[in-house]
Amino acid sequence: MTRLKFKQLVARCWREWWLTICLILFLVVPIKSSLADLNWVPSGSMNPTILEGDFVFVNKAAYDLRLPLTLQRLAKWANPERGDIVICFSPDDGTRLIKRVIGLPGDTLEMRRNELFINGQYANQSQIDPQHLKHLVADLKDHREFAMERLDSREHPIMSNPRIRAIRSFGPITIPMGHYFMMGDNRDNSRDSRMFGLVRRDAIVGKALGILGSFDIKDKCQPRIDRFFSELD
Repeated sequence: MTRLKFKQLVARCWREWWLTICLILFLVVPIKSSLADLNWVPSGSMNPTILEGDFVFVNKAAYDLRLPLTLQRLAKWANPERGDIVICFSPDDGTRLIKRVIGLPGDTLEMRRNELFINGQYANQSQIDPQHLKHLVADLKDHREFAMERLDSREHPIMSNPRIRAIRSFGPITIPMGHYFMMGDNRDNSRDSRMFGLVRRDAIVGKALGILGSFDIKDKCQPRIDRFFSELD
């Protein structure tokens, strides 16, 4: 293709697609970056709450407003609360993660054999509702232990695998101002603050609110219909 023909092709494409391109650049990108986003989850670190193949709706304006495509905060109106599921960046390599907020600034945390103590109070564990497990494939249920964990007035499911080596005890540690302690609900198979340390407040970029769609990537991407448009605990 000659240079002239290439320029003509570019010009024709621009005439036909300029409106779509402008909409993407000046509307879709800022909205996804600063207001709302849809995150596909490929890993199981948040099992059984979030499953591989879930599409999670993220409110990026839950805590503050940021300049599109940056971490620069334009306004702030809230901080993450204990028990929130958030989108954050790992402090060691910048990987985008979805984790649960366990510890807030000023908290003293300790874990003893997979049982959490927050400011000296036991985060009570109780029997799990089987409904939380119905979409877990069989090999994720074998040899696992499940429970409901209470953080303040909120409960969420957790799971562990006694057969693998994991960090099940730590602390006590006190969280400094401006930092948060993150963990996955899949306690023995989650890379979180036990490995990479505390997450700065400005590295938390949104709150996960619900599941818009879900497809079982371990079974030919079969849709999990009853997970569509469901809220997250």
